[in-house]
Amino acid sequence: MKKTTGALVGLCATGPLLLALPILGIGAGTASASCSTDGARGVDASAVAKQVKAILDGGDKGSVSVPGLDAPADQVPNAKTIQATGVAMNIPARGQVVALATALQESGLRNLTYGDRDSLGLFQQRPSMGWGTASQILDPVHASTKFYEGLKKVSGWQSLSVTQAAQAVQKSGFPEAYAKWEPLATALQKAIEPLLQKAGDASPSPSPSGSADTSPSPDSAGGCSADGDGTDFGTIPAGALPKEYKIPASAPPKVQTAIRWALGQLGTPYQWGGTCTDSHGKNPMGRCDCSSLMQGAYKAAGVTLTRTTYTQVKDGKAVSVDALKPGDLLFTEGTAAVPEHVGMAIGQGLIVHAPHTGDVVRITTVASWKSRILAARRVV
Repeated sequence: MKKTTGALVGLCATGPLLLALPILGIGAGTASASCSTDGARGVDASAVAKQVKAILDGGDKGSVSVPGLDAPADQVPNAKTIQATGVAMNIPARGQVVALATALQESGLRNLTYGDRDSLGLFQQRPSMGWGTASQILDPVHASTKFYEGLKKVSGWQSLSVTQAAQAVQKSGFPEAYAKWEPLATALQKAIEPLLQKAGDASPSPSPSGSADTSPSPDSAGGCSADGDGTDFGTIPAGALPKEYKIPASAPPKVQTAIRWALGQLGTPYQWGGTCTDSHGKNPMGRCDCSSLMQGAYKAAGVTLTRTTYTQVKDGKAVSVDALKPGDLLFTEGTAAVPEHVGMAIGQGLIVHAPHTGDVVRITTVASWKSRILAARRVV
């Protein structure tokens, strides 16, 4: 929703999300930052190394042939190690692509024993900058682990471009240099993934303490946890639903209906002021904006919501963003009292929303929204 000529006539955001705003209280509850990830916690390097070895030893030994590599005999094993480390650390495919693109730029995917000043290894990390000792940095698993740890500390890295994410970790003097490697890195990741997947799926991920994490996965109702912020799904194409996603069976029936209805609008064009009564039809005004998508979804479930984000932020009850459940409404942009955008949590760290003019109803992650959420409301 936007203000126009001084009057509250808008219905939903028409442009990209604004910069992060302070988290403010609304109603009886207080909206705080969303589920935190384990990016700030270190992992046990020895546990990661053991798992990487298991993934590489147990994976398919098939060859990898990707055009664009000038020394594949050296580069492919290093790429496999980088990617296997990502699998061991539960880094989604997008993060693995960032790591591969970074190594292609920094070292040509070679484990170099030299570099600018004291830079070494696949990522040209420097002992003097705290990446480890020279011998540690020359260990591809250690170097990859440190890179991924740095990446996980970058807030919202999943929504950044490959170049932006890589630069946030590396702080290179040539910040645009990573972009040209994204196609090759993507091809490598896709070619290597089938060779690692079987072994990776069978291996427990290392916990920060170094012990195998045998705890159950997050409740499908969508509570906060390190792997419950949606990042495990990697990059989600516009209008698509990750094949691993399932509507949470533990959610109330009305919430399941609302989620199912909202997902039925995926891929349909955004229309500011649209009623969301015929999103697949030819009449643009039958399509959805952010608040009419929420209203239509809950109408299908027999629950009445008001029409705009300004009023929907008062529907239901305020809840903590640290304890989201499927069906909760999440508000961004503007202020907590007068928010301009809304989406619905659908479980597994995912959100369905209608973003802005020129985009389509799509899925995004809680992680990518966490610094911008102003309020959360539970209507069922």
